[in-house]
Amino acid sequence: MGFLGSNRGLTPNLDALAKQSVVFARAYAQVPLTTPSHAVLLTGTYPQYNHVDDLAEPLRPELPYLPDLLHQHGYHTAAFVGSIVLDPDRGAATGFDRGFEFYDANFHNSNPGEDRYQSLERRAEDVANHAMGWLSHHQQPPFFIWLHFYDAHEPYDPPEPFKTQYASEPYDGEIAYADSVVGSVLEVLQRHGLFENTVIAVAADHGEAFGEHGEKYHGVFLYDETIHVPLLLKLAGEKFAGKRVDARVALADVAPSLLQAARVSVPSTMQGQSLFPLIDVPKSVPKSVGGRESKSPDRPIDPDRPIYSESDYARRAFGWSELRSWRAQKYLYVQAPKKELYDQSADPDALKNLAPDAKAVAETLDGQLSTFRKKTSGAAIKQSELGPVQVEDLRALGYLSSGNENSNNKEKTPVDPKDKIDFANKLHDFLAELEADRFEVAFAGLRDITQEYPADAGTAYLEFGRALNHRQKYQEALPILRTAVEKMPDSSMAHYELGLALVKLEQFEAALPEVQAAVDHKPDSAQLHFDLAVVSSHLKHLPEAAKEYEKTLELDPDHFQANLTYGRLLLLEGHPEAALPRLSRAVKVDPESAEAHGFLAVAYQQLGKPVDAERERAKAVKLKAQTPE
Repeated sequence: MGFLGSNRGLTPNLDALAKQSVVFARAYAQVPLTTPSHAVLLTGTYPQYNHVDDLAEPLRPELPYLPDLLHQHGYHTAAFVGSIVLDPDRGAATGFDRGFEFYDANFHNSNPGEDRYQSLERRAEDVANHAMGWLSHHQQPPFFIWLHFYDAHEPYDPPEPFKTQYASEPYDGEIAYADSVVGSVLEVLQRHGLFENTVIAVAADHGEAFGEHGEKYHGVFLYDETIHVPLLLKLAGEKFAGKRVDARVALADVAPSLLQAARVSVPSTMQGQSLFPLIDVPKSVPKSVGGRESKSPDRPIDPDRPIYSESDYARRAFGWSELRSWRAQKYLYVQAPKKELYDQSADPDALKNLAPDAKAVAETLDGQLSTFRKKTSGAAIKQSELGPVQVEDLRALGYLSSGNENSNNKEKTPVDPKDKIDFANKLHDFLAELEADRFEVAFAGLRDITQEYPADAGTAYLEFGRALNHRQKYQEALPILRTAVEKMPDSSMAHYELGLALVKLEQFEAALPEVQAAVDHKPDSAQLHFDLAVVSSHLKHLPEAAKEYEKTLELDPDHFQANLTYGRLLLLEGHPEAALPRLSRAVKVDPESAEAHGFLAVAYQQLGKPVDAERERAKAVKLKAQTPE
């Protein structure tokens, strides 16, 4: 970002906007992952409170939510997102569409030969075009629009002319391309006379690492490379234009600030602080009490207030330790099995760990972090389990989501991610080789990392087997997944993936014990019970199949496929009265399903209700005619 000191010239449009805005030079994300970081941005709460601490965690309806609050106050609201990772309908961002009149997502996994920009993500230009198209029909204020650009995520592949211009630095090309799209959006706002009185907040959800501290990509570590983010706020009438705020601020502060700008009351459950006291500092500044910031909007935020961040990704993906950080005074402290302490005034790159020699300082900051986390944590909730569809969506974007059950590391001491970050990097790289059909390189890499990191070999075999399944190479996946199950016998996902490969090869007898084992290790997964029901049906084990369908619907009454498939099975077994509520529920869950309406028509016909049957049959015919071949 030029407005933060870069001399690369990548962001002329953002730099111009920064001159009309307030720039926050020290803004920090609370989580270095897309979905959790956006939860912080839009709820004004910390991950330990909102519990969206990992990818695909649902946003609970009781949380304060910026778009919902603005919609309740008469705002037109719309979201335009650039990636499947923020698609509520895929289960990757459940609840994020609350309060939005229109939420533009509709992504899917890539089909063979399909471009990723037609399936998994959208170019910034497409996101912006959709947003400006919506705005052309909703220009009467007030409105709230969220535009999410995903381009600067790996793989870096900017469109022309940026692809050629930045051939040796494609990440720079992605940033320059996204900036050009920002310029187009601002030009539309100006052309329609909307720019002057519109508040515009620009923020990154996290940064990217390129080998600093050993990490490639993002998600594990909490150093500045992935946590320090750009943030600017353009106010109506360009008030405070050109002002620079050097105090530390959090992304959790964005939502309450936008509510204050809109003159909407900030809910007491929002934990972030409005940024306005830092922007409009009175000449006589009352000191904060005890080094803590004031909750009152009339008093300024303590410019030296600490900033909390965390990542649970290493634990979820590899079974390693979670990490938490605390930026206070001149220090960066990282709470980990091997504590870290850096003097950021003398060591801004965090290269010299002072914790072994400055134990008193480290202990003090550790206590502050733990106290803050305890005070800001919400009531404990059961952690959600990712279903196979969510796992596959995340894997397609390069995120691993195996779950800590998949580590065959039996060490009693938690693994510090610093000690194994090279494993995560190499696994990511070799999976990318597999996705690019460079199988010899990928399998050579698999062999090498499983020998180098035997305690994590199970995770490597599982991820490789899963990637092969995704590419429909089920025969090649079988020996890989059998090894994964051997090394991680308690992993439901390993058993599931092996069962999936066997099902695809129509080896249902062999698949049954694997899917059963997956259910045994994760009995609260509706999707796994459904999969077991389907396999049992194929084997004509109908009582067992019925039992599993019932369990699926007990856990998830709105499971569309379970309602549809079980209803169809009951029809075939001559039980239309039992099938009716299942098929009715399927139609309610997905009223656009021609198949569901068709089976419901059959149920009504068998029950002697011809009027109802004809109504459902007509709907099925109409929907089928609307479906492209």
